[in-house]
Amino acid sequence: MNKKIAADVYTQTASDGYILRPATMEEVPAIWEIILQAKAQMYREGKHQWDENYPTVPILENDVRRGWGYVLVPDNCSTQPEPDIIAYGAVVFDGEPAYKGLWDGQWLSEQPYVVLHRLAVADRWKRQGMAVRYMQAVCDLALSRGIRSFKVDTNYDNFYMQRVFSRLGFTYCGRIRYDAGERMAYEKLL
Repeated sequence: MNKKIAADVYTQTASDGYILRPATMEEVPAIWEIILQAKAQMYREGKHQWDENYPTVPILENDVRRGWGYVLVPDNCSTQPEPDIIAYGAVVFDGEPAYKGLWDGQWLSEQPYVVLHRLAVADRWKRQGMAVRYMQAVCDLALSRGIRSFKVDTNYDNFYMQRVFSRLGFTYCGRIRYDAGERMAYEKLL
């Protein structure tokens, strides 16, 4: 179910009691804490996708300003003085320039798509399926905007996200390159 919260801005209310909604600038400090938790976990596990240079607070602020930053919160959070942010991600409907350079494979489609970057789940919500819930809500948001393709990428050593993509029915499509290195690219037709 969609709820209108501002002109042309909707939240996605999942039937399981969670809402995906646009993040606010006031929430950036809490979002940053979630990002720091994710970076610490990646560091402990020897993963190299995120480091001290990415993502940063200015990147998160830019996400929010551009309307890309979305948070997953409990449906009852409007009754809470401080929202309990479960997860954060950058949900982009403007495309991803790096995806034009896909190699060693091909996309499933060339239609407009949504892309998700910087997905992070708060430590206290991990191992409860919240990354899956977040991505399912992004699928619903995309469909509500008439978008039928969802593209994502991750680092070769991010086995957790690779499993999430597989569980949600994403197809491995090839490789892309950012300045920070190569990534595995996936697509799901909605």
